[in-house]
Amino acid sequence: MTKAFHHRGTLVLAFLGVVLILTAGVWGYAYHQGLDQLAARGQADLALAGDRLVGQLQRYRDLAVLMADHPQVLRATQRGAADDTAGLLVEVADKSAALDVLVLDAKGRVVSSASGTAVAALGQYAHVRRALRGALGWGHGAALPLTQRAFFHAAPSFDAAGKVQGAVVVITDLNGIDYNWRGTNPAAFFTDRAGVVYISNRSEILFWQRPENSAGLVPPAGEAPAFAAQMIGPHEIWDLGWGPYLPQEALHLTQALPVIGMTGEVLLDVSQVRALAFAQAAAVAALCLAFGSLLYLAAERRRALAAANIQLEARVAKRTVALRETNAKLIAEATEREEAQTALRRAQDDLVQAGKLSALGQMSAGISHELNQPLMAIRSFADNAVQFMDRGKEDRVRENLTRISEMTGRMGRIIQNLRAFARQENTAQDSIPLHQALQSALELTRGHREAAGVTLEYTPPAQDVWVRGGEVRLGQVFVNLITNAVDATAQAEHRALFITVVAGDEVTVEFRDTGPGIEMPDKVFEPFYTTKEVGQTGGMGLGLSISYGIVQSFGGRIKGANDPAGGAVFTVTLAPAPARRVAA
Repeated sequence: MTKAFHHRGTLVLAFLGVVLILTAGVWGYAYHQGLDQLAARGQADLALAGDRLVGQLQRYRDLAVLMADHPQVLRATQRGAADDTAGLLVEVADKSAALDVLVLDAKGRVVSSASGTAVAALGQYAHVRRALRGALGWGHGAALPLTQRAFFHAAPSFDAAGKVQGAVVVITDLNGIDYNWRGTNPAAFFTDRAGVVYISNRSEILFWQRPENSAGLVPPAGEAPAFAAQMIGPHEIWDLGWGPYLPQEALHLTQALPVIGMTGEVLLDVSQVRALAFAQAAAVAALCLAFGSLLYLAAERRRALAAANIQLEARVAKRTVALRETNAKLIAEATEREEAQTALRRAQDDLVQAGKLSALGQMSAGISHELNQPLMAIRSFADNAVQFMDRGKEDRVRENLTRISEMTGRMGRIIQNLRAFARQENTAQDSIPLHQALQSALELTRGHREAAGVTLEYTPPAQDVWVRGGEVRLGQVFVNLITNAVDATAQAEHRALFITVVAGDEVTVEFRDTGPGIEMPDKVFEPFYTTKEVGQTGGMGLGLSISYGIVQSFGGRIKGANDPAGGAVFTVTLAPAPARRVAA
């Protein structure tokens, strides 16, 4: 168990390690892709800001060129300033939003200005000297006392011979240009060749300067704030601590603006890129962990099922052994039951046969009488036939011989019925004629009826009635019922037996006597139940029980009841059967 737990723990740790590596890879890829997209967007923003700055400054350059050719400016450079020159310059400065417009002579001295204030050290600027040499000049610097941040455009003014006779200088206040940019995103600034921030939409970093041979910016005075730079692929990332209006971690991009002699720079916040990369990595990690959890649960379930299967197989094997033993016992018990049923059937057959022989024993006196009577008649008819023969009366001899033949036929039928009644019937159930079985029973019991003085009331049906059963066994049932009826009426004043046959959906044979009736009708078919006293012709009380079983085996019913008019009534109900052709 400990070894298996250790193995599962190792697999879980290995899976977590793979997930961690995969998550790190996804984070790095997503972060680099995000930086590439951010850099592309930042370059576009930086180009737009540079174009906007250049466009705003170029219109002042065009103004300087235009004013350099103005006739009044030309006169001022040649003859000195007139009163209306200053008014013109003021009007131009007001309409163009220029900080100041100056007219210089050929030596760089201010002839006239819109502000009326002489700009200190104006001649030291290279762009002014360049204009006095006949070319356009531009540059930036302080325009004291007007502003610390100014941009200058200087255009030469030529006389008719093409000689430079002065220049026009348009001064632009950079505070007015980047004022409208303040607070916009992203943080952008423009540095000159010395690395000094001269224009920016974040006023807190104005005049900050890039350290020599190093990245970042430092303030002109005081302690430099926290700063760190790193390269992630082709991208330069600055970690800043420069205040709440600048990003903590920024992508630094640059773009040269040679038209104005500056470099545009932008700081793009990478926190969203990092957050997006982290979200993608977290999603991948969550997906992997969820998938891993499902795999782990599936593996644990499979392991549990395998263990349960092993346990189940062991139980099944154990139960199979038990079932084999139980099956062997059941087979042995079934064999014993079959043998017992065979013995029971054999005993039942023997019992039925014993019942037949018992009935024959009871009818022996009547049967002897039935046989003795025709024998005596045969002897008498034979003696008479001899005498008639001696006398020559052939017709009387023929008559006696005919009667002898009839008597022998009667004896043959009695003996045939006895043999049929006594034999063991093993044939299957078949269609049998009801009248034949009933007539055979009546012939067998004739002697018993006549000895008891019982009158028979029976009218055979108009046509043959066929029922399902066995002829011998059905005859035994009828013999038992007739014999019981005769015995029941032995002490009655009026001794009679009524037999009625009714054919319909079912065939019923009713035996009604004039005896005392049945004492306990519900027990009459129980084995060994009898109302006959010892010494009577009765047996052990098995006749009706045997008859009950025989009739049920035919699919029929037998019941006993008391007739309201007196006596007992036994009704045998049998299933009708189609008539069959009897061989000739």
